[in-house]
Amino acid sequence: MNAAPTVPTVYLDHAATTPMVPAAIEAMTAHLGDLGNPSSLHASGRRARRVVEEARETIAGALGCRPGEVVFTSGGTESDNLALKGLYWARRDADPARRRVLATSVEHHAVLDPLVWLSDHEQAELELLPVDRLGRLDVDALAAAIERDPASVGLVSVMWANNEVGTTQPVARVAEIAAAHGIPVHSDAVQALGAVSVDFAAAGVDALSISGHKVGGPRGVGALVVRREIDLTALLHGGGQERDVRSGTLDVPAIAGFAAAVEVAVKEQADHAVHLAELRDHLVREVRRVVPDAVLNGDPVDRLPGNAHFGFPGCEGDSLLMLLDARGIECSTGSACSAGVPQPSHVLLAMGFDEAEARSSLRFTLGRTSTESDVTALAEAIGPCVERARAARA
Repeated sequence: MNAAPTVPTVYLDHAATTPMVPAAIEAMTAHLGDLGNPSSLHASGRRARRVVEEARETIAGALGCRPGEVVFTSGGTESDNLALKGLYWARRDADPARRRVLATSVEHHAVLDPLVWLSDHEQAELELLPVDRLGRLDVDALAAAIERDPASVGLVSVMWANNEVGTTQPVARVAEIAAAHGIPVHSDAVQALGAVSVDFAAAGVDALSISGHKVGGPRGVGALVVRREIDLTALLHGGGQERDVRSGTLDVPAIAGFAAAVEVAVKEQADHAVHLAELRDHLVREVRRVVPDAVLNGDPVDRLPGNAHFGFPGCEGDSLLMLLDARGIECSTGSACSAGVPQPSHVLLAMGFDEAEARSSLRFTLGRTSTESDVTALAEAIGPCVERARAARA
């Protein structure tokens, strides 16, 4: 029996994960066969420790922080949880009045869900700050929320760039406002690193989450950059690794690959962003040419260079995604699925969209392997797929 023909894949979901860069593969594979726990004191352990510390220095140099401020984790979700729970517990324990936590209403679920958990189980008072139609934080609302009772604020968390619509946030201004009251600021920079300039010291934030597989490194490794002066309560207890705030044996090969990817991503960020923005603008033009009523969501200027997030009126985003997938084009929808029932994107709802609009969206994200032929393939497929998706709802 002849095998069914393989449909060529056009990958337009780099915000979800992106291929490893050659430098990361080389760095990781170079240590896969190495022996030694980096916490051991013998020669093999010291060799492993040297790899970890060199990676820490590489990442610190790329991010504008001190090596001792880099805490290795399993990825962005753990980094967010460690920052939010660790900061909240430490701040509340130092002063029980510090129970208010401020965050934008468009944060990733890796931020929102831990904050809801703190509200449900640890007496945190969660306040979600409004954004405008472009997904940009209302800075005046943040300032007013703090000034209402600054002594009661435990922490502020504002993402560097939104994972769905790509809008970047005024993180430095947020840090400036909070610093005037001695309030620590965390930023989820998972989507921003390698796409826009990310400088820990210059931004003035106190904690920053990053992830390996978003920048061309391996999955399952990331870091929380946190100022040494900040008290952070540990989530994991055991061997006391990583400043005693993140116990656990370190994955040396993954950390080596992670550091190599971060170095490449930051070194090439400016040129890469120009290339991606040009390709993204081409994609936007092509989609609008074929589907004139497609709506580009997010800030048209202050956005990630590889992000194009559209609403397709009259379509269910999930149906449109599957129609494109059948034609070998892979993208994503911001909608979540709970018990088999599609849910509208919380990001778009927070931006003022109604439920039908929030369910009609698709996100196309570009990366290092993206080409003009990918855009051409999307342009050829999107029209018929939108027609079929609209017919299915009629």
